Amino acid sequence: MSLTLGLTGMDPATEAALKAAFLEANARLGNRWTLVSDGEADHVVVDMDSMYGPMSWLRLHAAGRQVIGLTSAPRTQTDFRLGRPFDTDQVMTLLADVARGAGVELEAGSGTPEPAPPQTSATNTAPQVQAKAEPEEAAAPAPAAATPEPPPVAAAAPIPVPVVAAKPDPEPSPPAAEPAAAAEPAPAPPTGQTLANWLQSGALTGRVRYQRGDAPALLIDADADSWHGPTALKSLASCFERAVEQAELLPVDDATWSREAAGAAQPLARLRWLGGLLAGQGELLPGLDPHGRFQLNKWPQTEREYPRHFRIATQMMKGPATVAEIAEASGVPASDVADFVNANLATGFAEPWVEPPPSAEEPAKSRGGLLGRLRSR
Repeated sequence: MSLTLGLTGMDPATEAALKAAFLEANARLGNRWTLVSDGEADHVVVDMDSMYGPMSWLRLHAAGRQVIGLTSAPRTQTDFRLGRPFDTDQVMTLLADVARGAGVELEAGSGTPEPAPPQTSATNTAPQVQAKAEPEEAAAPAPAAATPEPPPVAAAAPIPVPVVAAKPDPEPSPPAAEPAAAAEPAPAPPTGQTLANWLQSGALTGRVRYQRGDAPALLIDADADSWHGPTALKSLASCFERAVEQAELLPVDDATWSREAAGAAQPLARLRWLGGLLAGQGELLPGLDPHGRFQLNKWPQTEREYPRHFRIATQMMKGPATVAEIAEASGVPASDVADFVNANLATGFAEPWVEPPPSAEEPAKSRGGLLGRLRSR
């Protein structure tokens, strides 16, 4: 049985680190796995901590695919979980577990490719020892041939010894490749994360402060799933325009929080909604079918700053429809509809609609009773 793996819903740095760990882990397992595109893979790794991750999971889950959730959270709704940060050993164990679930038994602890370097180094050392011995043997007759001048010959004999001893120094260099592949993934996740990524559940802990340029400051309480700041969301659009490093999310002590956290706490879902609204820039997010249908599970909290959203939500509550169909029925541009769909997918109010399988027709019920039997005569 073929074992195929795909990657989706993650930033380039995370994808590069995961590919490096996969290649090394797969080699230890006998290269039984094949890395392919997520559209061709039977098992797909999805970064559940990214903004696109949950939406990718919905799409793959609806298609009946096996999903591996890459997340720092202790639990996930996916079929399998890969903890963050990860290393080669974790990826190797994961590949063996997933293969076992598919009916293929792999030895997760087998290191058959690993003994090769020691054997190679051992065979290389044999000629080095012989090479070392040859100069010593050659040096032995030298004093006899040059007995009148023994000091110069005796001084020249030790010269080859440090030269030969210096050759093994490059040999330990191959193991240095392992720390390079295993140590790099740790700092990779924060790179390229937008504010919308940081607002996903489990990405932040405690209280932090973030401000972008002239935009109002945001005081975020990740543990309480709330924030303090302006009630108008459009003024915060610039906060979602670029990547945010962890150092820019400044911890806030209790005294500063009491002094600056003015007004009532607002749910973080509003900021997640805004992040989803701005992410696609008028297009459905990658991984979503532009011709697919979407539906609202319940009426969302519409914002006064976006009056067109009321008309979009009204049409979506009528039943599943494509972006083009919603735009035509509501009289709203398709770009606004796509942004609205992205925002409500990010907050869980909407989901892609999956065509239900056709139900088997029930056999016609036979007429029972006395009258039925009389009619059948």
